[in-house]
Amino acid sequence: MPNHVLVMKFGGTSVGSAKAISSAAGLIAGQAGHRQVAVVVSAMSEVTDLLLATLEAGSRRDSEAVERGLARLREMHFAACEELLPPDRHASVRERMNGILDAFDRVARGMLLLMERPLRAVDRAAPTGERLSALLLCEALQAARIESARVSGDELIVTDSVFGGANPLFDETAANAESILRPLLDGGRVAVITGYNGATRDGTPTTLGRGGSDYSAAIIASALRADELWIWTDVDGILSCDPSIATDARRLEEVTYNEAAELSYNGAKVLHPRTLAPLAEMDIPVRIRNSFNPAGAGTRISNRPVKSLGVRAITSLSTVSLISIGAASLSLSGAQLMARALAAAARAKVELLLLTRSSFRQNFCMLVHSAEVDAVLEGLREELALELAHGYLHPIGVDHSVGLLAAVGEGMRGTPGLAGRLFTAISRRKVNIIAIAQGSSELTIAIVVNEKDLRTAVSAIHRECGLGRPAEALA
Repeated sequence: MPNHVLVMKFGGTSVGSAKAISSAAGLIAGQAGHRQVAVVVSAMSEVTDLLLATLEAGSRRDSEAVERGLARLREMHFAACEELLPPDRHASVRERMNGILDAFDRVARGMLLLMERPLRAVDRAAPTGERLSALLLCEALQAARIESARVSGDELIVTDSVFGGANPLFDETAANAESILRPLLDGGRVAVITGYNGATRDGTPTTLGRGGSDYSAAIIASALRADELWIWTDVDGILSCDPSIATDARRLEEVTYNEAAELSYNGAKVLHPRTLAPLAEMDIPVRIRNSFNPAGAGTRISNRPVKSLGVRAITSLSTVSLISIGAASLSLSGAQLMARALAAAARAKVELLLLTRSSFRQNFCMLVHSAEVDAVLEGLREELALELAHGYLHPIGVDHSVGLLAAVGEGMRGTPGLAGRLFTAISRRKVNIIAIAQGSSELTIAIVVNEKDLRTAVSAIHRECGLGRPAEALA
């Protein structure tokens, strides 16, 4: 039986100002009257970056930068408080904000003294922005006569002790949700929860890593067995292409979890695959909505099959690099060489975006995010040191001038001639294809081209597949 619970998550831009927070409170109020609502909040836009930069300055013993960071944090949040709330609430809310900021201050100054930035300490301080956002949103709800309660994510989400990117322990988190959140919701209150953070079994604070606030919302939705999760952001939904590349890009009304995960993995600003996993397992639909255009329907993500043949969306990544490994001697085992290279990449904890190989020459290449190249190279050179030293392998090559595009769609499976059409569309625009990969699921065709040709290639496929809006819709 459904619990009639809606989980709403507000991203950084959706709580990025007093006006945005007030709008968020209105959106919550519109739902709280007829079903139970739990809300997960991010930090205000750019606040997490400011917090991490301030901690980094502390580890470098840059006291002036630490002071500037602390002053900026206070200025931003005090200004939002004064614009958002009636004057009789300012002093009380500023006092509570100071308590939150003082806790961050102590961690930053500890780093100044030690000239270190241990991940355990960072995880304690980094969710400061979410704590401040939750406080302001609760106050805005109270001003709108909506009963609410602020809940810290570290009270709810139990994780392992991998600081900087912890993994949730779902059974224990579900038990906490039942004991802490359920009574609040049953009592008619809106639970406002800090995203991004959790805690180990012994209560040591952790953070959830990339896409942490979205992941928090998915974990909470799963724990509460919610009817639906709404992600409020600053776009109208998932588009068929980056609108800066294809001006006729259209909003997709619905995509599957698999399609959303593939789009995210290959560069689209959609929910991270890790975020989608607990929702897909429990078949909890997600809707991506624009808090600045709340009348829009957004995009629904679910397990429901979409009746569409061929490609549904194109996405791309420009900040990637292609690492090439080639055997100088045919006596080397290609399978063993690839296995050792993959093991080195795994130890470096990098994300492989694409892997292709030549069967005869024992050459292969892997595509990674450019920011992770140094870590991969260090691991490969250590693992393959003997072969490189004796000339059994050519020097490892790195090409930073490449880009990745991916054509995604459940309906691509079994569609004859589709790959040929995509390659022909690109070649017509005189773009050279460097590497190609397609999984056995046929859900995605990934293509590597020169970075300078990436936008041209994406536009060519978008047009070839007829993904744009009709001409009359563009007028």
